[in-house]
Amino acid sequence: MSTLDQIDKQYALHPFTHLSNHQSTGPFIIEKGDGVYVWDDEGNRLLEGMAGLWCTSLGFSEQRLVDAAMKQFAELPYSHMFTHRSTPPAIELSQRLVEMAPDGIGKAYFVNSGSEAVDTAVKMAWYYNNALGRTEKKTIIARQRAYHGVTVAAGSLTGLPYAQDGFDLPAIPVMHVETPHHYRYANPGETEEAFAERLAQSLDAQITAAGAHTIAAFIAEPVMGAGGVLIPPNGYFEKVQAVLKKHDILFIADEVICGFGRTGQVWGCDTYNIKPDIMTSAKQLSSSYLPIGAVLISDRLYDTFQEYTDRLGVFGTGSTYGGHPVSAAVALETLRIYESDDVFGHVRHRAPHFSERVQALQNHPLVGHARSVGLIGAIELVSDKASKEQFPAADKVAAKVMAAARARNLILRAVPGDSVAFCPPLIINDDQIDEMFDAVTDALNDVHQTL
Repeated sequence: MSTLDQIDKQYALHPFTHLSNHQSTGPFIIEKGDGVYVWDDEGNRLLEGMAGLWCTSLGFSEQRLVDAAMKQFAELPYSHMFTHRSTPPAIELSQRLVEMAPDGIGKAYFVNSGSEAVDTAVKMAWYYNNALGRTEKKTIIARQRAYHGVTVAAGSLTGLPYAQDGFDLPAIPVMHVETPHHYRYANPGETEEAFAERLAQSLDAQITAAGAHTIAAFIAEPVMGAGGVLIPPNGYFEKVQAVLKKHDILFIADEVICGFGRTGQVWGCDTYNIKPDIMTSAKQLSSSYLPIGAVLISDRLYDTFQEYTDRLGVFGTGSTYGGHPVSAAVALETLRIYESDDVFGHVRHRAPHFSERVQALQNHPLVGHARSVGLIGAIELVSDKASKEQFPAADKVAAKVMAAARARNLILRAVPGDSVAFCPPLIINDDQIDEMFDAVTDALNDVHQTL
């Protein structure tokens, strides 16, 4: 046992960790990285198949981001954006983000994480409706198995028990509606389009039953990430948006995972024809080299906010580190790299090979469903392909595959629904994609033999 291992177990409290197990297993310590690879404290090189936490888009050794941070540290290591103040990198980043955003988005507001971005989006939805005198319009609609973060509001929206159990969540008015996962929840013989229509009709009925005058917003990830990499069925978002428009309900697009090229387009909204009122982003905004997030809002909302502050006197929210100049400088350089290196074009070019390797796993005895878009995907594990029956939860088969992959120098992530997710850095090449999925296949074989 290393000294660091002992210190960690004595002093560190880890998120999303079984605390008793941690005392026996200790931490998995990563010491350095290069490209799509990281090295642990035992000298093992591992392919980072999850880009950290769905986030390190440019890999682990992009010198331009290091240089951007050092340059900004030397010029101005800190300033804030309260009471009319700003900095050059925050101003330029605002412009870049709005210019990249879907039509109708007009302003950028900076935060420090995806969870904080979602909390802020909720506050903005409430603020907007209060400005219009619609003080009962407060409930946020989210989806079962959605992941939107773990702060009080974001954790309330997350539709996964592990983010709520023991924390008295939900703590805000939330309505959780059906998960748009055709493989698992469609009726026998139901097409994707018919499944999407049924979910839209159900959403309409639930809004009507609750009273549209009580519903402020609907929040959705274009692709549901931590809930299992669930890709929307054909026509789903078009049908959902029609329901929201009918009832005058805001659409919050949670782009924390999908934003900045993950699906092959700049935004998941571009991939799925979503016209949001509010967008949340973080993670790949800075390739996660430094913490930063952004909330992007429509001109319609901003005009209402501006009029409301004429009455209230101030837009009374913000954080000390929101728009931090060093984080903003790194994010700005990240966006420049995406453009200069055609990273989004690279994703579109690699996606067919990535998809081919994901779909090939469908033939494995343990795999019931394989799915991907761009450079994000997952496999869903079953004990019986015909019935789609899953293994008992206590068997933790997805976790066993994740452990077997690590033994073969590949980092993956087990996610709900007994699924295993893939989300490598966007800079991955075809040879590394093959290396990744060869190891996945071997890991599946290893686990299959033990079952």
